Amino acid sequence: MIGIDVGGANLKVVDDNGVHIHYCPLWEKAPIAALLEQHVTQSDEPAAVVMSGELADCFVNKMQGISFIVDAVRKVFNSARFYGVDARFHENAVPQLASANWLVSADFLRTTYPRAVLLDIGSTTADIIPLAHFSELTGLTDLIRLQKGFLVYTGMLRTNIATLLQSVDLDGVRTPVSTEYFAASADAHLVLGNITQGQYNCDTPDHKEKTREASLRRLARVVCADLEEIGETGAMQIARQFRDTQQKIVCDAVRHCASSRYEDKIIVAGIGAPLFARELGGIDLTQEMGDVTDALPAFAVKEIALRDRVFPLSTW
Repeated sequence: MIGIDVGGANLKVVDDNGVHIHYCPLWEKAPIAALLEQHVTQSDEPAAVVMSGELADCFVNKMQGISFIVDAVRKVFNSARFYGVDARFHENAVPQLASANWLVSADFLRTTYPRAVLLDIGSTTADIIPLAHFSELTGLTDLIRLQKGFLVYTGMLRTNIATLLQSVDLDGVRTPVSTEYFAASADAHLVLGNITQGQYNCDTPDHKEKTREASLRRLARVVCADLEEIGETGAMQIARQFRDTQQKIVCDAVRHCASSRYEDKIIVAGIGAPLFARELGGIDLTQEMGDVTDALPAFAVKEIALRDRVFPLSTW
């Protein structure tokens, strides 16, 4: 069986050969079917699918996005089943499929960590999920999760630096930032050593190299400067202040959720797990589960489909 998570920017697949993450931005006519064909090992292979990419702005509304994703997956896996926010699997495109990837992770982890808050921080967002309250989570839309503090729209790779910083301190001088998309969170985390060059798997703001020097140059532009103008020291100050601001926003939301829900443990998944587990004093699920935590919803939807016997035994 194969597990698939179709996000707005990344297509994540978990199969018998491991974890596969494809940069696949839906707003650029993403070749979902062509990428999935690489993972077919047998005819009519069962595929369990979850999604969040229906929110991409290339679609008029979420239902159009859901239908597009279902149709694309079905071109390769005709008998695919899709997990929804009602915690059930569906055969066809229905509204319940919108943004259910966070819920399937909770569904999978809630037995092992019954009194924990899960932080899953990936390339774009931070999902904050109180696992002990699963019945209260079903049916929540992204809008409601934003209002409840269960979704924080910042991530390790694709966040515009200027969305979190209005100004920076450069050698003691308060310096407003440009709101242009000059640098991304991936640039800050790369130069700080929080991600590797290989983990920088999205487009750069300027469509240039993903090297440390190129990231420093992009960071310098945040204050309308060349790297030669503020030096590596100045660019690193911008990176550190972004990291500190992002950490505070995310960690404050996680701690508030844990305290208000009386949870006694914090677990962390996603590309940001090592960084945020240290900051929160939580459990880095990468150490517990390995690389699958970078594609947790894809792994989880596969395991939940097996648990719930969604497919006949003869198909896997």
